[in-house]
Amino acid sequence: MRFTDWSRPRSRGSQQRAWYQRPPRGADAVVVGRVGETRCRGRTVSLSRQTYGVGGNRDVAETPVTARRTAAAVAGHSGDEATARSLLADPAPPVRASALAALARLGALSVADLHHALADPEPPVRRRALALAVGHPAVALVPLLADADPSIVEQAAWACGEREPAERGAVVALAEVATTHDDALCREAAVAALGAVGDPAGLPAILVATQDKATVRRRAVIALAPFGGPEVDAALTSALGDRDWQVRQAAEDQLA
Repeated sequence: MRFTDWSRPRSRGSQQRAWYQRPPRGADAVVVGRVGETRCRGRTVSLSRQTYGVGGNRDVAETPVTARRTAAAVAGHSGDEATARSLLADPAPPVRASALAALARLGALSVADLHHALADPEPPVRRRALALAVGHPAVALVPLLADADPSIVEQAAWACGEREPAERGAVVALAEVATTHDDALCREAAVAALGAVGDPAGLPAILVATQDKATVRRRAVIALAPFGGPEVDAALTSALGDRDWQVRQAAEDQLA
């Protein structure tokens, strides 16, 4: 299961409000200069102060950070690798995260880019890098399961579950998170990942999770799907009498 990233901070950058003009859909936009400008249909627009039109009918206040994020997104859709790469060094974490996604869209995201982003001090950048690193087996995901930020641990667990084949050491690390982490969302994500990997070495941790809080128990019952045997049957039978109806329903579905 994929877990929604609800915690991305909405950075406002400078406290000063500014106005921007959105480049037309499909416009060729690039960022030039230290502050950055958008060149759109032969016209240069500053990213620090412009009118930002919405639907051609009204204006909405936008921050410089949002304008630079827009420039990164446009770069990813218009083949402008230079702009996307330049924004990897932006001071605002949301812009750096958007630049990573733009490079991935262009097929220009390197292992070095991901290593650098996974070491970024800001969680939004590390979360985006984890999502993009799944298809890069040369980039280690397991170390991020020990991150101090629970949102990073949750994203790392999801990424470990998505990678095929599983990274060396992933099952052991996921089992540790599933059974000992203080954050229930991290435990739930780790249990889901263990079910996705389907390695028998992860089964004991999933069985332990069937005794956790309700949200984790539900995930654990679902994660038992790839496994069989007396212990699994006993856990599913026990779940049929769980006080949480969703746990009971998940067990019924498994035994149907």
